[in-house]
Amino acid sequence: MLRHIGRKRNYRHNVRLAVLLCFTAGMVNAAGFLAFSVLTTNVTGHAALLAQKLATGDLRSARMVGLWLLLFLAGAFFSSFCTGKSRHRRFGYTIPIVGEVLILLMVAGFGHTFDQSIIKTEYFAGSLLFAMGMQNALVSTISGYVVRTTHLTGMFTDLGIDLYTVISTPGQNSAAVKRKIMLRLVIIFFFLAGGIAGGYLFLKFKYFTFYLPAAVLVVAMFYDAFRVRVSKMIHRIRYSYL
Repeated sequence: MLRHIGRKRNYRHNVRLAVLLCFTAGMVNAAGFLAFSVLTTNVTGHAALLAQKLATGDLRSARMVGLWLLLFLAGAFFSSFCTGKSRHRRFGYTIPIVGEVLILLMVAGFGHTFDQSIIKTEYFAGSLLFAMGMQNALVSTISGYVVRTTHLTGMFTDLGIDLYTVISTPGQNSAAVKRKIMLRLVIIFFFLAGGIAGGYLFLKFKYFTFYLPAAVLVVAMFYDAFRVRVSKMIHRIRYSYL
């Protein structure tokens, strides 16, 4: 799922990637909003908020929002730097995931200290924006810019275009377009499912909720190795039986 790139990558790899990491992003987005009143998986709303704060002269809040935008950008840059500079590609992909897991564990462990102060809002929300920037860049790079896990604006736009393509030109590349539609629906569904799960669990377990997306990321990181080992085990059992 993570180790396959370029020509070795196929449609199923992207679907698996979308299922796990879109679910993770949805959880972080909903739980982060309930925890810190900040959307942590995209920057479109923050750009509008920055403009509003500057227009009203609230420079203190504008600085904070501007910092969030830079942190998301920094996360994407750091993830791309790791994957681009690492001689061992799998190791390069591992660094951003480990970094995101550590951030989520930090929020889960110390989130209860949050008291709605501006400094702590910057600290916690900013760290999640950095983590989501890393994840979005990582997934985009791995999937060949087919899957993006942290926002749905582009997905809904592309879905609308693909639906029109199917209707307007029936039979022309219909199989490929339908596969694109299915992938976009998977991304949308699991992002929303993650959001519902994250919101519900935060109301029940508060900041401990962030342990779950961290666990999902660990599963995603070791998914390929685990799947290969299970396949070999099943093959050996069948061989021994025969």
